[in-house]
Amino acid sequence: MSFIGKLLGFFIGYRFGGFFGGLVGAYLGHLADKKLYELGSVNSSFFKRKETRQSLFMQTTFAVLGHLSKSKGRVTQDDIALANNLMNQMNLDDKGRKLAQEAFNRGKDPNFPLRQVIREFCTACGQRSDLLRMFLRIQLQAAFADDHLHENEKEVLQVVAEELGLSSFQFQQILMAEIAARQFSRGGFYYEYNGSQQGDYQQGGYQGGGYQTHSGPTLQDAYNVLGVSENDDRATVKRAYRRLMNENHPDKLVAKGLPEEMLEMAKEKTQQIQAAYDLICKAKGWK
Repeated sequence: MSFIGKLLGFFIGYRFGGFFGGLVGAYLGHLADKKLYELGSVNSSFFKRKETRQSLFMQTTFAVLGHLSKSKGRVTQDDIALANNLMNQMNLDDKGRKLAQEAFNRGKDPNFPLRQVIREFCTACGQRSDLLRMFLRIQLQAAFADDHLHENEKEVLQVVAEELGLSSFQFQQILMAEIAARQFSRGGFYYEYNGSQQGDYQQGGYQGGGYQTHSGPTLQDAYNVLGVSENDDRATVKRAYRRLMNENHPDKLVAKGLPEEMLEMAKEKTQQIQAAYDLICKAKGWK
């Protein structure tokens, strides 16, 4: 994000109001920089036009979603319904819905340049890790919408994670966290990954790397959401909690390029993190 507004604001404010005036000017300049960044346009060779960062985020989301759907062999009515439900959840207007539908259809193309699209997306986002991780989490949520992660979907998501600059270990961490986080937003299923590259998540019974049913989130779910273990001390757990809350702060993500229509998704993520932390504190007797 540019610092020009802050610098100009400080000097102008300092000239007319001294040091205090400079601080006020720097703050106003910061707000101006922030707004210019949000409204700024970025180039996209895939979409063949300049886009705002938020518009590019939205279209890339649906393009990759279309690619995920096609990776299983064919796009089903359930896949289309999932995309439409996401559009409804985001309250997209007619223009936004049309762009999302076009992106989804382009993502279904067998020659969809996944790596190119993600690389351009990363550049447009300024390589901001929190924003990029949020993008991956949204794709994981979509992939798990039918309570089943197809092996081809997992391979696509691994490519996305790689292009986002995440290691295989980091991808597995986010994957486990997302599986566990689902227990804090809806009850019913608890997935347990066996840690191998051949692991699969299926509905219909425990199948060595499938899932076990529970009435609600477990303590292990809470540890997985925060990326900590039962042996970590209070300071470590609290540090992980604060880092995740800051990384997923809705207003900060929107300022960096998350579409405002996805604000509720970011809020849900912070609610999951809070619920996981509260469960650990309760189990450990921490106040």
